[in-house]
Amino acid sequence: MPMYEYVCMKCEAHFEELVRGDMKVVCPDCGATKVAKQLSTFSMVGTAGQTGAFSSGGGCCGGSCGCGH
Repeated sequence: MPMYEYVCMKCEAHFEELVRGDMKVVCPDCGATKVAKQLSTFSMVGTAGQTGAFSSGGGCCGGSCGCGH
């Protein structure tokens, strides 16, 4: 069962949700069903111990969700 990251288009809350099949995703803060799936990122550790996050410019902070951030 995959977990996805979402942003609510009504209250702009960011949340994660386990999704099964055609399950309708509901914002846990306001109950709205108009939500946008976000580009997930993951953390990685380099050979010298440095950490960072993989990013390809999408997601809400990249402006692709339309929530106004």
